[in-house]
Amino acid sequence: MTNKLAVILSVTVLASIATACGGGGPAPEPAKSDMAKPQLRQLLQYNRFDPNNDPVGKYLKEKTGYDVKYDMLPVENADEKLNLLMANKEPYDIMKLNANQYAKLSSSGALEPLDDLIKKYGKNMQEVIGPASWNGARLNGKLYAIPEGSSGVATGTALVYRQDWLDELGLKPPTTRDELYAVLKTVKEKKNVIPIAGGKDPFQAEIGSTFGWYYGPGTNWSVRDGKIVHMVEDPKTKDYLAFMKKLYTEGLIDAEWAINQPNKLLEKFTSGKAFMFRSGWWDAANLNNALAKNFPDAKIGILPYLTGDSGKAAQVGTGGIPWFIAIPKWSPNKEEAMKYLDLKLEKDIFKGLAIGREGVHHEVKDGKYYPILPKFNDEWNFGSDFLTGTDEKNYEAYWQARVRKNEFVQNNYETYQANAKGILYHDALTYAPPMADISKHSQKLQKQAEDAFIKYVTGAEPLETYDKFLEQWKASGGSDMTKAANEWYKSSRK
Repeated sequence: MTNKLAVILSVTVLASIATACGGGGPAPEPAKSDMAKPQLRQLLQYNRFDPNNDPVGKYLKEKTGYDVKYDMLPVENADEKLNLLMANKEPYDIMKLNANQYAKLSSSGALEPLDDLIKKYGKNMQEVIGPASWNGARLNGKLYAIPEGSSGVATGTALVYRQDWLDELGLKPPTTRDELYAVLKTVKEKKNVIPIAGGKDPFQAEIGSTFGWYYGPGTNWSVRDGKIVHMVEDPKTKDYLAFMKKLYTEGLIDAEWAINQPNKLLEKFTSGKAFMFRSGWWDAANLNNALAKNFPDAKIGILPYLTGDSGKAAQVGTGGIPWFIAIPKWSPNKEEAMKYLDLKLEKDIFKGLAIGREGVHHEVKDGKYYPILPKFNDEWNFGSDFLTGTDEKNYEAYWQARVRKNEFVQNNYETYQANAKGILYHDALTYAPPMADISKHSQKLQKQAEDAFIKYVTGAEPLETYDKFLEQWKASGGSDMTKAANEWYKSSRK
């Protein structure tokens, strides 16, 4: 699956950036600094800060010459508020939208087509945003938004365990699924603790990948035999669920798997009640501090990704295009908005936007960017909220300054990535554009799959009923999602 998708992306990346943005046309015009610039209005997603008084906003005004007034969507009912704003034709110039919002507003005619504006004024963005991202924002052959790419495809989770307990029992870290099973049985027998804590997330990529089941958080689609399939349709799904049920039946995974929340998992591990659990690198500070407080001599191990039946290891990664930067159809300043968005992607301006000023907010050590604390947190903590597109050649390196704010977080992040090097896979739709049929059904069907998987793992529902569940999933919109995914996949290979 990974190799086939890589071929697609490689071919896409080799396409000229001019083609990705529509092709041809005159050379982009730089923004003119000798003309009066209007105040622009920008709509952001919700976050807990005041963008109109934030140092990053002031930095952008200083560097671009544009004064921007910011509003935010509310924390609750954001889509309803956005729809109301659009129905009233609120004169925003720039909006930061998620994939579902972008798909709905573009189909309703609320967004300005941007191909011509990008050709004319988007010199910087055409240079730093890759063709795969541009294609991921293109709907029915047109661009209605600038794609804001992530910091690259990376893995976020791994199984962490009590290394001191393994040492005590004279055991080595497992490297295969069978070795994992044997270690869990020994830990249960000798330590009388929960071998693996978990809950409310039955999609365990670190275990499923040993069956060739390549899914996990944010990764629902794979390529099988030249077609895209959803994880619930994958022939390996039953094998994975049967093994997880075996672990549950034998008491090797948490009896409260169906109800545990993330904070409960952390508490069980750091209080000495559990041997192992899946942890995100972002939780490393809380994890290490809480465990050290309770058990000063405890040692945490990070399990390398297990070798599967194929003889190779694999691990899920996430990335792609989290945000789409659009200009409403009724914006009073369309050209100026595009000039501003392009200025923000000028190399030095973007670097400052991402990590602030060198020697003030960040420093460089051994070729890596490190934050200067507490200045970085005090003034640049919300820099990501102001992004409207990324310099894809450099953003990953800039962004990693954020994981170096804490030594434990840095260690876990860098260890996870090193362990996943060369074995990372990602969702087959990572760089696909938003699709109406998937946007319409994905959230509902994801919850349906989560509930069903938990029932199969815990034995509340016999695995023999899986085909019936699959029929219901398809009838509830799954077939429409799969059809849309494969239509895109077929067109992307031409």
